[in-house]
Amino acid sequence: MITINDISVRLGGNLILDGASASVTPGAKAGIVGRNGAGKSTLMKVLLGQIEPDGGSIDVPRRTRIGYIAQEAPDGTQTPFERVLAEDAERTALMEEAEGCEDPDRLGDLYDRLIAIDAYTAPARAARILTGLGFDEEMQDQPLSSFSGGWKMRVALAALLFSAPDVLLLDEPSNHLDLEATLWLENFLKSYPATLIIISHERDLLNNVVDTILHLQGGKLTVYPGSYDDFERQRAERAAHLAAAKASQDAQRARLSDYVARNSARASTAKQAQSRAKMLAKMQPIAELADDPTLSFGFPAPAELRPPLITLDLAAVGYAETPVLKRLNLRIDPDDRIALLGRNGNGKTTMARLLAAQLTPMEGSMQSSGKMKVGYFTQYQVEELASDATPLDHMTRAMQGKAPTAVRAQLGRFGFSGPRATTEVSRLSGGERARLALALITRDAPHLLILDEPTNHLDVDAREALVQALNDYGGAVILISHDRHMVELTADRLVLVDGGTAKEYAGSMEDYIDFVLGRNQPKKDGGKKDAAKAPAKPAEPEKPKLDFHAAKQAKKALVEAEKRMAKVQDQIAKVDAAMLDVSSGKPAPGGEGLETLAAKRAALVGDLETAEAAWIEAGELLEGAA
Repeated sequence: MITINDISVRLGGNLILDGASASVTPGAKAGIVGRNGAGKSTLMKVLLGQIEPDGGSIDVPRRTRIGYIAQEAPDGTQTPFERVLAEDAERTALMEEAEGCEDPDRLGDLYDRLIAIDAYTAPARAARILTGLGFDEEMQDQPLSSFSGGWKMRVALAALLFSAPDVLLLDEPSNHLDLEATLWLENFLKSYPATLIIISHERDLLNNVVDTILHLQGGKLTVYPGSYDDFERQRAERAAHLAAAKASQDAQRARLSDYVARNSARASTAKQAQSRAKMLAKMQPIAELADDPTLSFGFPAPAELRPPLITLDLAAVGYAETPVLKRLNLRIDPDDRIALLGRNGNGKTTMARLLAAQLTPMEGSMQSSGKMKVGYFTQYQVEELASDATPLDHMTRAMQGKAPTAVRAQLGRFGFSGPRATTEVSRLSGGERARLALALITRDAPHLLILDEPTNHLDVDAREALVQALNDYGGAVILISHDRHMVELTADRLVLVDGGTAKEYAGSMEDYIDFVLGRNQPKKDGGKKDAAKAPAKPAEPEKPKLDFHAAKQAKKALVEAEKRMAKVQDQIAKVDAAMLDVSSGKPAPGGEGLETLAAKRAALVGDLETAEAAWIEAGELLEGAA
């Protein structure tokens, strides 16, 4: 078991961790979550021994092998395949010794040990991991120096996964991955047999992999069992309890203060007033869970334009007279929400640059509205922000000639108001820099937003805020993202960039995930004779046929469900009223406490959901009968 005992850490005079405590059982898969800047990476470094805490301790069983990705990406003449294999130092040393060993007894011992550590299956395991992370056979044999920083970090991740440590520590492992590699990593981690501690802002990964959430807030750790969705539900319930308890405490504090003020001067009641004053002084304030005002994304509404915004007709695009994509046919209308799918290197960014008019077609044509404005977001814009300038400096330069109130208003839409607008970029978190870049590209109210991996530096709450803002936005959106939760909630059209072209993907996001993972795929036809038997298109499913008796039963079920829903809603209203009484200091009618009432309300909500499900089912049966 890994035990975090009352850890405190100060960095640069700021208290980052303040008595943080938690335990991770052997084999658990724990996700560390929290807002940007909460101290998640600091906690990870304490676990690794890279930072010595100012107070507290970390207890880890002896001889535990801890695996972590180093900050420096691997480089040099080694190939990815060689680099991953070299991670197993024992295998490498044994293989080298066996090559030159002439002692039969020692050689036998060496072979026994090589067999025991699965040394001869290692090349296949290394290749499988690299393939899953996007390296084809040719890429696996190229020198590391020929890869970009993102691909080098994938090699580091592959080496770590190959080494199979007892405890695997991962800090945002999907930041350098495309959707396909993220899906592979998720499945790998799901079946990982040892302890996993992961920092991630990927809601789906946290839901599908982890079984424990460590929530870091205000320097403290709170442990929640279950997935991320379970954590959010428990946190909402806890927030409701805290809010009710705080309201009750505030009411009690007001009564005590009033009593002290009215009775301190009287000799007959001075002693009681003094006693209540001591009670007031000892009363510990209950923390209020306030929403973060910096969770703000507000895209300005674009002017109306006639459709289409862009039309591609057999267009080709590429670099230095070499096409990357050909035969592109696409129409984009003002209300479109399109996600570009496909592995890194297939041409998604090239497609985005064509639509942003940064590249021109080599063949075919691209027609676009002359009045159309495009906002194009890339990670390079985040990295190129001047570190010694403030958000106000950046926006003033970008909106040259505009009134200061207009500049401030645009910054305010993205949470940069008051002191945050005049804070140097070097002191902003990665998420805040991403918000600033989004504020800059949308200053002219663009008709088309092209977002290439906008979530890399955003925490889960900020991603949810961005999803909401995109759904409220009045223009068209082209999205490239490995965050499938965002794709599912934002995009209504999918375009697959693959095989040197881009085509509409007819299925849903779930279909695409199944396709990538090789699930639920149709079996290949054995020959022409079998293929000829296949229908040109699938037959439409038959509508259910109901007799009169079944229809009558469905109607009865519908009425009963409606009655049940009304009854449960009335009960929930009564419990809410009782909770309000307790919060304001009055006793509940049944003498129940806040926690009992909250549990009763949760059970009633479950009853309501069951009744609603029955009501929907009965309604569908009646509709089928009609």
